Amino acid sequence: MRHIIAIHLQNEAGALTRVTGLFSTRGYNIESLSVAATNDPTVARVTLVTKGSDAVIQQIVNQLLKLVDVVAVEDMTQGEHIERELVLLKIKVDPKVTDAVRGYVVRCGGRVLDPRTEAFVVELTASESEVNRFVEDLGESCEILDVVRSGALGVLRYAMNLQVVR
Repeated sequence: MRHIIAIHLQNEAGALTRVTGLFSTRGYNIESLSVAATNDPTVARVTLVTKGSDAVIQQIVNQLLKLVDVVAVEDMTQGEHIERELVLLKIKVDPKVTDAVRGYVVRCGGRVLDPRTEAFVVELTASESEVNRFVEDLGESCEILDVVRSGALGVLRYAMNLQVVR
């Protein structure tokens, strides 16, 4: 099963390396990883997507909580959460279908960032399945030149703090 794990860790050199090292040494794959500072400049938030059974994920969470740099951990998949992913697509569009492509992008909630037919750039922020469908649909009517995806970002729906290490 796919899991989205939020990790707050000390925003210092080597902290992310220790987290990703935990995954690699135990043979767990990281499907996507996003890192940025929080409103507290001393703390960074890592949003990580991996696959595994609930027992394996619980083991990962327990091991993460033992790392010195880790401040808090939450498997967001266990509760109600909002998940989004950003995709930027560079496509080559036949001039005859430019209006249809532009209309499709807008109907999906996306935006055209650069309308040049030889390098038409669009963006969409949506769920992973919607992004997958968007890329597949555009690939049927256009030549896809480049795909850039952010990976999943998520936030819990309810006002619960992450599991803080004490």
